[in-house]
Amino acid sequence: MTKEPINVLLDIHTQLSGLPVRFRERVCEECNWSTPTFYRKMRGRDKPNPNEKGKVIPALSNAEKQKIIEIMEEVYAAGDEYLEKYKKTSK
Repeated sequence: MTKEPINVLLDIHTQLSGLPVRFRERVCEECNWSTPTFYRKMRGRDKPNPNEKGKVIPALSNAEKQKIIEIMEEVYAAGDEYLEKYKKTSK
């Protein structure tokens, strides 16, 4: 069985196109959010607290922020790992 040559540009573009979907799916899974909740939270903004001058009501909790950053690092690392196959063959 002969392996068909891979178009590197197409393969990498396909991987990059899927990145936002993988990120959203992981955030929804880890934060126990639905897809509509993900987009609603994404549009949210910090708001001034009307009861305490100078304080804000954050759109995301610190735990949510930390988890989102961890997920982005994970998704990004998986993409870098995927590229290893091309880094090895181009040397």
